[in-house]
Amino acid sequence: MGEREFLPLAIAVLTVSDSRTLADDASGQTLVERLTTAGHRLADRNLVSDDIYRIRAVVSGWIADPTVQVVLITGGTGMTGRDSTPEAIRPLLDKEINGFGELFRMLSWEEIGTSTLQSRALAGLANATFIFCLPGSTGACRTGWDRILQTQLDARTHPCNLVELLPRLREGQKNNG
Repeated sequence: MGEREFLPLAIAVLTVSDSRTLADDASGQTLVERLTTAGHRLADRNLVSDDIYRIRAVVSGWIADPTVQVVLITGGTGMTGRDSTPEAIRPLLDKEINGFGELFRMLSWEEIGTSTLQSRALAGLANATFIFCLPGSTGACRTGWDRILQTQLDARTHPCNLVELLPRLREGQKNNG
């Protein structure tokens, strides 16, 4: 079997924040810089307030867009009254990728110790689109991308990666179109 080739993905980035703007969104910008440096294409970028329905509206649009393959969300994964990203995203998911949150918290343990238990990072699939929800800190975005997503969104990663699953994600589904 020959060497695998890099396959650039179309990735959308959403920042969930009540206090930031796109101009001062360091976490979203970190994700944009990392994904484009890796060779992927920024499909879209948005920032919404921490409101379940605003989050769902933006992400639902991306899930319905067949050109968007991955959605990265930063922010709203904590435990305060305003943190609602998991509640917004979970009902949209066809399947949850439990290992993402588990792995993220394990890696975060090395950096922030027991504070990692406050993270509700999660991931899943919706309409054959991968969705990853990361905490809003720039450090968390670096950890999530550098230590998990960069390799899992690279078709060259052995023994397996998420990219190689893309052609098979719709198996068993009836045509909705």
